[in-house]
Amino acid sequence: MKEYRMYRSIRQRALIFGLPIPLFAIQMVVVICSLLIIIFSFGPFAILGSALVNLGLYLALLKLSRNPNLLMRYHVFPKSISNQQMTSLSYEAD
Repeated sequence: MKEYRMYRSIRQRALIFGLPIPLFAIQMVVVICSLLIIIFSFGPFAILGSALVNLGLYLALLKLSRNPNLLMRYHVFPKSISNQQMTSLSYEAD
């Protein structure tokens, strides 16, 4: 009789081919588009080009899923935090 092990890691993210669900959906959309390109413009360069594009996108999405901070170009917090109100009044003696 076949035994099945319990799925205990319920809080982990679901992965398909090592990609989270949204990134896997992007990959499948690109694969379907490349299949349409191959069907309607059949040629060796179309097949080779679409295979390279799909492989490159898969590797890029894998790298992005492993390190999501690659796309973050801005800082969330300012360099200094102050409770002082910003006003145009000058309290110094002239």
